[in-house]
Amino acid sequence: MTNSREPNRLIHEKSPCLLQHAYNPVECYSWGSEAFEKAKQEDKPIFLSIGYS
Repeated sequence: MTNSREPNRLIHEKSPCLLQHAYNPVECYSWGSEAFEKAKQEDKPIFLSIGYS
């Protein structure tokens, strides 16, 4: 079975934790200025996930 969905922006990350979410249908951003700018432009809070095991 192949995954026909397009990857999100996490596909460019180096972290194995972030890469495992690269095909999730969610608009995810890694921690950084791009995420902060998007939240500021849309006047939205940032939801921070610190990982899980």
